[in-house]
Amino acid sequence: MTWPDDVARAKVRVLVEALPYIRMFRGKVVVIKYGGAALEASGTAAGPGAATLASFADDIALLRSIGICPVVVHGGGPQIGDLMRRLGKEPEFRDGLRVTDAETLEIARMVLVGKVNREVVGALNAHGPHAVGLSGEDAGLVLAGPLDPTLGFVGEVVAVDPAIINKLLSEDLVPVIATLGADAAGQSYNINADTVAGAVAEALHAEKLIFLSDVEGIRRREQDPDSLLERVSISELEGLLETGGLSGGMIPKARAAARAMRHGVASVHVLDGRVRHAILLEILTPEGAGTMVVAG
Repeated sequence: MTWPDDVARAKVRVLVEALPYIRMFRGKVVVIKYGGAALEASGTAAGPGAATLASFADDIALLRSIGICPVVVHGGGPQIGDLMRRLGKEPEFRDGLRVTDAETLEIARMVLVGKVNREVVGALNAHGPHAVGLSGEDAGLVLAGPLDPTLGFVGEVVAVDPAIINKLLSEDLVPVIATLGADAAGQSYNINADTVAGAVAEALHAEKLIFLSDVEGIRRREQDPDSLLERVSISELEGLLETGGLSGGMIPKARAAARAMRHGVASVHVLDGRVRHAILLEILTPEGAGTMVVAG
C-alpha cells in the first residue's frame, strides 16, 4: 500500500518524536491505575465500553513491546455496587467509603477477581499471552489492616512485598492487580484502588504512576474546567488537600500521588481514561496530557 506523501511524513514525524521517550523510559516500571468512567463503562467484552477497554489494552501492549514495564492496578467500585443491588443488598457509605461486612467482602472478591480482573486480563491477552491476573492477597503482595473498625473489612495498606510483581516483570509479563489485601492471619480486606496503586508504585520505585480517571485531570476549582492544572507541585497538591479544594475520588488520588512522590516515584499523572490512547499521549509525546505532579 502506498501512502500519500503527507500522511507518510506525519507518521514518520510521530515515530521520530516518540524515539527519545522510548529511549528514556525503556526498562522503567510504569504503574497504571485503571478505573473511573473507563472501567465502569467496560461492562462486558461486548458492552458499550469495549472500545475503551480495547484502546487501553492497545496502549499497554505497545508500552510492553517497546521495553517499558507496565503494571496495571484496578478497582471496581461501581461493579461491586451493581452486583450488591442485584443481590438485594443496598450499598452503604460513610465519608465516601463503602461499609463492608463479610457478605459485601465476598461480593467484592467475586467482582474484583472473578469479573473485572478477568476482563482486563482478557483484553490485554488479545495481543498475546502476556498478562497475568492476581490480587493483593496473592503471594503476600499487599499486607493490609483495618482502616476503621466501623467500616468493617475496608482495609489500608500496611506493606507491599513486590517479589511476585518483580518475578512477573522479569519474565516480560504484565501484572494486573485486583485491590484486595490480607493481614497476617489471612483476613481479607477491600482497599481503595488509588491507595494500592500508590503503594505498589512506591514499592517498585516506579518511574511513573498514572491514574486514569473520569475527569481530564486535577482542577484548582473542582467545578471549573478552565482551572485544570497541567502541572502541580507536591506542596501545591498537599495545599489543595488541606484547604478542601479537592473532593470525592480525587482525594485518594491526590494523597497517593503526594505520598508516592515523597517516597521515590519520579512523576505522577492524572489523565482522562475516556480519552483514547491517553497513556501514550502522556508518555511518548512532548505535549503530554492531563495533570503532572512534580517535585517541589
